[in-house]
Amino acid sequence: MRKYIASIGLCLIAVTACAPSAPPVANDLPQVTLSSADLSREARLVFGNLSTPTTTTANVFGAYAGGCVAGAVQLAETGPTWQAMRLSRNRNWAHPDTVTFVQDLSTRMAAATSWSGLYIGDMSQPRGGPMLSGHASHQSGLDADIWLLPARNLNLSQAARENLSSISMQAQRGAAVNENWTEEHATLIRLAASDPRVSRIFVFPAAKVWMCENETGDRSYLRKIRPWFGHHYHIHVRLNCPLGASDCEAQDAPPVGDGCADAQAWVNNILNPPPPDPDAPDPAPRRALRLGDLPAQCQAISQL
Repeated sequence: MRKYIASIGLCLIAVTACAPSAPPVANDLPQVTLSSADLSREARLVFGNLSTPTTTTANVFGAYAGGCVAGAVQLAETGPTWQAMRLSRNRNWAHPDTVTFVQDLSTRMAAATSWSGLYIGDMSQPRGGPMLSGHASHQSGLDADIWLLPARNLNLSQAARENLSSISMQAQRGAAVNENWTEEHATLIRLAASDPRVSRIFVFPAAKVWMCENETGDRSYLRKIRPWFGHHYHIHVRLNCPLGASDCEAQDAPPVGDGCADAQAWVNNILNPPPPDPDAPDPAPRRALRLGDLPAQCQAISQL
């Protein structure tokens, strides 16, 4: 009896070690064989012109910046606590886990702040994959851009959603927050980063530093908040691979610790840039992804 109780206690301490692993998600995609000409086509020109999802089981294949999604679902254009923006792009699609997460986060944000909810920017295309313009990632249905413009009006017309812009939160090229930044923006990032479904969140450096300096409670969520270029009009939320999605390529976990020293280093380098290395080689030009660069399942998805 004591051994039984002890084993239960160990499971409560280390749930992941005792819980059965999720069964793999069924892969009901047909096998296809593409010609060399098809395999050499730019993937963005293929996936960027696919306007509907597959009717197969929801699944993720490949990486965030080199993959695709089957069985994607569309975030409704308008919900009780969100609105999808830039509808003409047809990028309000994602893996069902991502759509549910966005809906949940918008509900929590509306309850916790004066915002009515969230304005949702780019998620993914109907079958994921590379986009005609914009992102290198957002390919596997697990990324979502959330505007930093407080959502006050959830009755925007389609025309308004094409023309309204978010607002920047940064000053000094990202080394400081500006007068638009509020505690409620920090609440948004905290709520998102505290969700176990989230792998990491990309923000401009000063936002991370501000949160590091002002967090007085649990700091564990700060590890997921990563400084990155350009994320001062929106935050970029990236989810973990879905349970059982064995062909989804997970990103390495963020480094151990809260990451605050790294964020401060970003700010320091913005304010006092290090001298350029005269011996640094020129960056190699990035070749556009071709269909042959993507997983075989993505090649099949492109033909359905």
